[in-house]
Amino acid sequence: MSVWTSRYPTGVPCWVDLAVPDVAAGLAFYRGLFGWDDEIEPAPPGGYTTCTLGGRPVAGLLDRLPERSGPIAWTTHLAADDIDAVARGIVAAGGEVSVPPTDVRTLGRTAVATDPTGAVFAVWQAREHIGAGVVDEPGAVVWNELYTPDSGRAKRFYTDVFGITFQDMSDADFDYATFHVDGVPRGGLAGVRNGPPPRWAVYFAVRDADESVARVDDLGGTVLRGPEESPYGRVAAIRDPQGALFNVIAVASNPNGPE
Repeated sequence: MSVWTSRYPTGVPCWVDLAVPDVAAGLAFYRGLFGWDDEIEPAPPGGYTTCTLGGRPVAGLLDRLPERSGPIAWTTHLAADDIDAVARGIVAAGGEVSVPPTDVRTLGRTAVATDPTGAVFAVWQAREHIGAGVVDEPGAVVWNELYTPDSGRAKRFYTDVFGITFQDMSDADFDYATFHVDGVPRGGLAGVRNGPPPRWAVYFAVRDADESVARVDDLGGTVLRGPEESPYGRVAAIRDPQGALFNVIAVASNPNGPE
């Protein structure tokens, strides 16, 4: 199992969570699909549910406030050693901070921002809660990917704010780069014109993409694309019953993951 027990380096996706109108229904869907357990924590308003896999935190679900606008969507959190400095850097680099750095009890500090191309993300400075305790395993996050109409501007922003570097993998028909922290690939950036609105997309690992897709139908979700082969595993795009988009990809357990 690819286990994390220490803080994630600045710029690395460290956590994902989802605000939904019906948390109980969301938990039922994701328990059925990924085998998650859950622990409801007394964080107002309405509590925050930490979903676990093998006893380790893997993702969060929370109540969506009635006044919240925009689509129901998974939020990718990027790690930061100094969230206040990162928040200042976001503004200086042309982004917006919609929720300024805020303490979450003794767990850590959080902020929510939008990059200059329109993609929403969160920032997490760990204290007691480092983020995901397991990654790259079936039922856990294996990849985060930014879809943006302006890849050049997005690259400059994330480099300026987080020190992320990019390795271009584009060809004539495909604008794509992997992003790296300390020389290690941590996610991807896809330039998408005339496509979906800018967003961070989450990929969850599964053992068998076809079997998982069959369960999506049974659980009331919608398969938008796939399963289909990719260079990295068999992949499918999913919409959960409350409208949140995510991807599943069949991957082997990662023997070289962090311990």
